[in-house]
Amino acid sequence: MHSPVSVERTTGSIDGNHYETVIIGAGMSGLAAGIRLAYFGKNVLILERHNAAGGLNSFYSFQGRKYDVGLHAMTNFVRSGTKGTPLGKVLRQLRLERESFDLSEQKGSRIIFPGVELQFNNDFELFESEVIRAFPHEKDNFAKLIELIRSFNEVALDNEETSARVEIAKIIKDPLLIDMILLPLMYYGSAQENDMDFSQFVVMFKSLFFEGFARPFEGVRQIIRVLLKRYKELGGQRKMKCGVKQIILDKDQVKALELDNGDTITADKVISSAGLVETLRMCSDHPTTTGNDNIGRISCMETTTVLNKEPSEFGWEDTILFFSDQAKAEYACPKNLVDPRSGVVCLPNNYQYGEGRTLEEGFLRITALANFDKWTQLPEEEYQASKKEWHQVLLDKALHLLGTKTIQDVQPHVITTDIFTPRTIKKYTGHLAGALYGAPHKTRDGRTPIKDLFICGTDQGFLGIVGAMLSGISMANLHILQPSS
Repeated sequence: MHSPVSVERTTGSIDGNHYETVIIGAGMSGLAAGIRLAYFGKNVLILERHNAAGGLNSFYSFQGRKYDVGLHAMTNFVRSGTKGTPLGKVLRQLRLERESFDLSEQKGSRIIFPGVELQFNNDFELFESEVIRAFPHEKDNFAKLIELIRSFNEVALDNEETSARVEIAKIIKDPLLIDMILLPLMYYGSAQENDMDFSQFVVMFKSLFFEGFARPFEGVRQIIRVLLKRYKELGGQRKMKCGVKQIILDKDQVKALELDNGDTITADKVISSAGLVETLRMCSDHPTTTGNDNIGRISCMETTTVLNKEPSEFGWEDTILFFSDQAKAEYACPKNLVDPRSGVVCLPNNYQYGEGRTLEEGFLRITALANFDKWTQLPEEEYQASKKEWHQVLLDKALHLLGTKTIQDVQPHVITTDIFTPRTIKKYTGHLAGALYGAPHKTRDGRTPIKDLFICGTDQGFLGIVGAMLSGISMANLHILQPSS
């Protein structure tokens, strides 16, 4: 059940309806932008259409149980004392203690393709040795690719968009190795089909392989709780269950924001984490076709199976599996409801939480690409039946990868299941077509055609939970705190 509109006010707005900055969306990027601005005394309001913060990386309660949405792993993990990393920058810019996130690193993960697999963990040397073992003929070329990645400035806002697949193929000659490197990075951050921008490739390669995976013991709600607490401490204001119905323009400037509840507020500047196309469509006097060629097609279905045993009791020791049934991996909107030929299997229990800390139940999460249009066309009864049918297909696939022969070995231990589809993503993120990672072509500097209206988050282009927070920080710094730049 939805709660009533909640409003936190620790400082008053300038005239009751005017704010220095309004942020659309209480996802990771919006919250980080709000914290950064509130720290410097800016009068800031965050508007969120739903009753929970976090956006794509949030959680929900169902039948007394909390489920994470989005968070398989927090990428960009580095151990304490490591300097010059995105995680360190986020903590410094938001004035947060590392311990507040309560991060535990992964045990170990795998990339599985027909006839070959690569193991990796949070020590890059393992992945490097695995590539050399499986592809000895690419040893020197892989070293050249690593040298390029290390020297590349992936966060430069003026980087031109280029194909990662094309750039990698200039160095790596084995197409199987190219696909095995790309698949996890695409699944964790590409809005493009079968490819990604090279700058984003470097971001993701560093965040997954140079740095690594971690998870808060309590899941994503731990991160959200920390961010909300910090924002409130600094005097930030937020309105939940109160989205923006329309951004009213005066020529090329923001004049006011009309809210879902009928209120109208004004702001000197607006930062939106709702997506580029979605934000421009909120603007008055803009055609509804704005940005049709930049609507993402990558969406997914995810199933969660809750068990009365730890995964390790079934012999499942991996943290995350990235898999493809084909040597040439397919990462594109499927023709059918779901494409089970590739995907991600996540076992949230398999992090190094420490002595005496185990999750109360076992969890098996499976993610595969899905077709938004086909899911939205289903009548409700058929929709529910299809969810159950595809859950079974994906569960069978995951059990095979994990080495469990039949579902009968697991079925007696299943407590419950839950499933979300592209329809769910559209409902809770507002992303057109249920696009998991937003628009294929990003707006790296965060600017829009509208003066004083900026983009942060998914469509700005920094990826993952840490990347999203860094996006909010960077856009707040660039456009609000240092407007002359």
